[in-house]
Amino acid sequence: SYTLIITIIIFSFEIFYPRSYNVPHLKERPNTQYWDLSSGSKIGYTLIQGKGNKKQYPIIYLHGGPGGHITDRDFQAFTSLADSGFDIYLYDQIGNGQSERLVNIKDYTVARHIEDLNEIIKKINANKVILIGQSWGSIFAALFVANYSDKIEKIIFTSPGPIFPVHQELAGLQSPDSFHLKVPFYSNAQGNKIANNIRTKAMAFLATKFDIKLATDKEADDFATYLNYEVNKSTVCDTSNILKEDAGSGFYASIMTFNSLTKVNDQRPNLKNLKTPVLVIKGQCDNQKWGFTNEYCDRQLQLHNFRQLGIHSFRQQRC
Repeated sequence: SYTLIITIIIFSFEIFYPRSYNVPHLKERPNTQYWDLSSGSKIGYTLIQGKGNKKQYPIIYLHGGPGGHITDRDFQAFTSLADSGFDIYLYDQIGNGQSERLVNIKDYTVARHIEDLNEIIKKINANKVILIGQSWGSIFAALFVANYSDKIEKIIFTSPGPIFPVHQELAGLQSPDSFHLKVPFYSNAQGNKIANNIRTKAMAFLATKFDIKLATDKEADDFATYLNYEVNKSTVCDTSNILKEDAGSGFYASIMTFNSLTKVNDQRPNLKNLKTPVLVIKGQCDNQKWGFTNEYCDRQLQLHNFRQLGIHSFRQQRC
């Protein structure tokens, strides 16, 4: 009986006692502005204004995740595009980075993200925009164009995640030999195994099953920062080049959005016969399976002017 009681006490302590993580703290990004959307979302964003002759359509960047955020590296990457005349909007999706955290975590849904983006396009007074989606941002972009194709001029998908609902059989599809694609040494599963503990698993369970926040947003987001550092090892060829921990990840936005993503209706029928020009970029040691990337180029979707590019192999193949 004593052993059982002690076991219960220890188990309860492991679940309910708050934890701390030695990670950077979130600081306000310089030049951050805010949109207050009708959905109730307060979105933090930064505009990089195009130089010289302005291009007709602005670019909106959709960061990865879900639960990711805009980083200093993103600003560096987009400087040359701004120099070419493009206005570029980099925004943190709701629940991440400089954007507000929601009180009701059940409101972190794919539909919420889609409607937020739709209103953002209205806010910037653009008839059409160019989307650049990274990883989850590519999934997001595909879902958006399936519903609002008239608002999208072009899309660039970078290291796209699978189209949902996922066709798992595509995971076994091999890439063309000519691409010489490499796989990362680590996997997402390994990163999750290292970072997670009993409390974080309980946090995820209570959130996705009962919409309950076991931990504060700060504790949960600090954990997400630590988790992303470990998981990001599965996106590089050499882990000595892994990026440092960067504050801004949103734990509840991540797990609740993904939970919603697993329940979305299949948008593949809406993607058929689209005339939107799109480009897919897939990096070496990208942890996404080739088959999932290739589906964006599937002839059954009949996407127009679509190329798949094997980075570092410098080989192109028109779909």
